[in-house]
Amino acid sequence: MTDWSRRLRLRHLNLLVSLADTGSLSDTARLAHTTQPGLSKWLKELEEDVGDPLFERHARGLRPTAHGQLLLDHARRILSEISRAQHNLEVLQEGGSRSVALGTSPAAAPRLVPDAISYFLQQHPRAQVQLQENTMNPLLDKLERGQLDVVVGRLDSYQPRQGLCSEMLHSEPMRVVARVGHPLSSSRALSWEDLYAQSWVIWPEGTPIRSRLDTVLANAGRKPLPYRVESSSLMANLWLLQNSDMLSVASGGVVSHFIERQLLTPLDFELDAEGSIGMCWRDEPLQDSATQELLDCLRQASRTPFRRDQNAGH
Repeated sequence: MTDWSRRLRLRHLNLLVSLADTGSLSDTARLAHTTQPGLSKWLKELEEDVGDPLFERHARGLRPTAHGQLLLDHARRILSEISRAQHNLEVLQEGGSRSVALGTSPAAAPRLVPDAISYFLQQHPRAQVQLQENTMNPLLDKLERGQLDVVVGRLDSYQPRQGLCSEMLHSEPMRVVARVGHPLSSSRALSWEDLYAQSWVIWPEGTPIRSRLDTVLANAGRKPLPYRVESSSLMANLWLLQNSDMLSVASGGVVSHFIERQLLTPLDFELDAEGSIGMCWRDEPLQDSATQELLDCLRQASRTPFRRDQNAGH
């Protein structure tokens, strides 16, 4: 096979990504300020060098083949890494330090992730941390593309992805929660019937906590809960719970965080379900030192919550 990779340039990688995004030779040629015949000739030569078609031609335009998708995944990751390298260099030139990009699901957002960031910034006072919150699948997609360094969240229904490493940090129970002063908050040994008589805020299908809840209901031979709101926003869910009599489920760490601040209260009902909180990162032979240190800080935060007064000066 021809060593075509030595002839690829960043401009070529951008062309591949643009072809996939637009599905059009003419649109990509226009955006790249080149001609369609020249672009078509370049793509044909690249496919001949690779030895397989990279795009299928159909009535609606171009669609990546399996080989094309594989090359695109690498192209997007390379472009993302180059962009990150440029950002890190600019930060260093301005007197800053390294930056890391961390993604978190709502399950890890209230306590674990802020503690880990605090440990990391304590070690690197001039470092920058970019934090994004979302549900797990979109975050893992960004991790694969090189747009994030580490993703933290529930790993209950996590399906291992090629090229990613994962590690469980701890497990915690799932709890039924309500506002402080909810009519059921003083009741003991609640039944399923008590819960079904209430309206609910639940997480969307496909999220780990929803999958775990659905499993609990199936094992108990129960139908879906009567929910009024389906939401992946932790803050919106908190506001809805505080201003209504609706119920929801949450991870133990999230519940503890809100109980300490008297924002929510757990109900006396045993769900018989635990969730796994863990982290994922790319499996790369040359792991970035800042990423490794962030992983260590997450392990430390999982064991020992960060306390400013206890850690000051260390």
